[in-house]
Amino acid sequence: MKSSNSSNQALPPLKRILVLGSGGRENALAWAMCKCKTVEKVWVAPGNGGTEHHSGCTRLNVQEDNVTTLIDKCLSYKVDLIVIGPEGPLAEGVADKLRAFGLAVFGPGADGAQLEASKAWAKELMQEAGIPTAKHWKVTTEEEALLIVEKFQSPLVVKADGLASGKGVTVAETIEETNQAIQEAFKGKFGASGETVVLEQRLQGPEVSIFALCDGEKMVLLPPAQDHKRLGEGDLGPNTGGMGAYAPATLLNKAELNEIKKLILEPTLNTLRRRGIDYRGVIYAGLMITSSGPQVIEFNCRFGDPECQTLMPLMQPELANILHACSLGRLEQAPNLLVSHLCSACVVAAAAGYPESPRNGDLININIQLNKSLQIFHAGTRSTNKNEIYTSGGRVLSVVAQGESFDSAFKNAYKGIDAIHFDGIQYRRDIGHQVRKF
Repeated sequence: MKSSNSSNQALPPLKRILVLGSGGRENALAWAMCKCKTVEKVWVAPGNGGTEHHSGCTRLNVQEDNVTTLIDKCLSYKVDLIVIGPEGPLAEGVADKLRAFGLAVFGPGADGAQLEASKAWAKELMQEAGIPTAKHWKVTTEEEALLIVEKFQSPLVVKADGLASGKGVTVAETIEETNQAIQEAFKGKFGASGETVVLEQRLQGPEVSIFALCDGEKMVLLPPAQDHKRLGEGDLGPNTGGMGAYAPATLLNKAELNEIKKLILEPTLNTLRRRGIDYRGVIYAGLMITSSGPQVIEFNCRFGDPECQTLMPLMQPELANILHACSLGRLEQAPNLLVSHLCSACVVAAAAGYPESPRNGDLININIQLNKSLQIFHAGTRSTNKNEIYTSGGRVLSVVAQGESFDSAFKNAYKGIDAIHFDGIQYRRDIGHQVRKF
């Protein structure tokens, strides 16, 4: 818990940061941490083939769950802040184990990570907090689930209760599709994560992603973002981890965002506190803007991917200090969050076969001249001692660009991604269709 005299002390210096994770989100976070004028070194563990393309960033060949080695490295390198990217290590309590050694960690403990690690737990918290969300049913057998569908006589959303890498949700269009998703979950498609299933009434409306940086008691909001989950253009095809994003989402103005803070985010944090949970990290609320107002589709306990990639270039250098202050429970001593007025666009390049069976090992050729308004954030890539880059995951990299308008931002992003080549590359041409004129 927070010490009573913490607000009377200056925040400690921030010079050395460790980012845990290997995806595009972590690549973007590490890049953003390097903007801070006091930061001398950023390590990324385990990182990817693009980690060391960013000045000031170094790969640390340690897996996110190798806590013993991580603690040894953090203590010997005198790391001032650890930023945990993925949900897996958070749900496994990595933040708790690091904090037990006196390390400053931005990311909730295992108790708070249940916001994402258990859909049913999160729904119960929403009910307790009075947060608007869809009607739902928690079920533990296929028979029970099918009876609910028969009684309701309408397509439902089918969610694996546990973590499923962003692919455990089926937004069914028909009753038959609902039943099929239920049967697949209980046949083991998502392993232990699908042993309990949450069924939800379908909501209608556009979706938006909201991110609150929390220190356990207080919060500061980032600009809203909007991502694209479907593989194909026109929002068709299978669900993915995300094929692109843009920010700031124009669905919400400042007053509406502030209302969402009061209606959803502050009650969530307050309810976590009432449950004895000191939540220091990101609360990511996936919302649907319905005809009756915003409703929570789901909570996540980390930055979104690819929303993080599109947001980080809009953040000014003090972001690292804000995360540090949150990790110490002292957000009131952080500098104000300053955000660029520009529009930011992100397009994801995925490997052949993604999302079902992505192919690895394809040589990547990148012929882009990067500048202050154009970035590449690596995800599923690996580098060789010959400085060659190969695909090593489903979502390979993100091309992100900023401009005075969304049209100019997306034109720059697509110009960039057209200069990247590997066999089987796939990406959507209509990312940001909600805000583009071309």
